[in-house]
Amino acid sequence: QVQFVESGGGVVQPGGSLRLSCVASGSIFSIYAVDWYRQSPGNQRELVAQITANGDRTNYADSVKGRITISRDKAKNTVFLQMNSLKPEDTAVYYCNGSVLDGAYRYLEVWGQGTLVTVSS
Repeated sequence: QVQFVESGGGVVQPGGSLRLSCVASGSIFSIYAVDWYRQSPGNQRELVAQITANGDRTNYADSVKGRITISRDKAKNTVFLQMNSLKPEDTAVYYCNGSVLDGAYRYLEVWGQGTLVTVSS
């Protein structure tokens, strides 16, 4: 079974930084593009950042451009979200999502369970 597991969330003051990780585990042949989403109470889940399979292209929501960087370590099946200059409005549960070709050559879409980021003084 393929899983994505996020970590790195927590409580941080405005202006602070956090680094989220999303680690893929299980029988994996290949991981394609990976996205980070977030969802705050009462709001729809929104796309925060995207990275291509080989990490050569990224895309960001306008609300996080210049403050958040997505990257990946293919050898470790890990995608990172470096978040700087955090604002209270960044408070949300952050999820990673990706397309995976598993060991049985099945194409899967996988979601992690989420990690909570709280920005508060």
